[in-house]
Amino acid sequence: MAMMAAYEGSCHCGAIAFTFRTSRRPESWSVRACQCAFCRRHGARTTSDPEGSLAFRIADESQVQRYRFGWKTADFLVCRTCGTYIAAVLTTSRGHFATVNINAMQDAVDVREAEPMSYEGEAHTERLRRRERNWTPVA
Repeated sequence: MAMMAAYEGSCHCGAIAFTFRTSRRPESWSVRACQCAFCRRHGARTTSDPEGSLAFRIADESQVQRYRFGWKTADFLVCRTCGTYIAAVLTTSRGHFATVNINAMQDAVDVREAEPMSYEGEAHTERLRRRERNWTPVA
């Protein structure tokens, strides 16, 4: 089994923090730049590892804005104080899965250039399955 590395991150003010654990080296991460209006406007670069884990630490739940749009299949976590987009979290009968914004990591990581992604035209059930299969389990 490969050794897991931990990558710490948070919003700018520290109200929402996370630990992303993965055995993948940053240069091999799949880095995505979703082309929806929300992600473009936040300049998000996201990654996930279905064999890793993601744990959130929230100092004050009232500072977490859970934003849903479109089909409302995921909660986009945004800090109410500083406005940083942290992650998107999907909740299904199989558990919680997330993709994390690399830009919110504490230390800069050397990753490949983000691949522009468009999920337009993806059916609701396809979207749920893709996320369960590819996103990181939330601990």
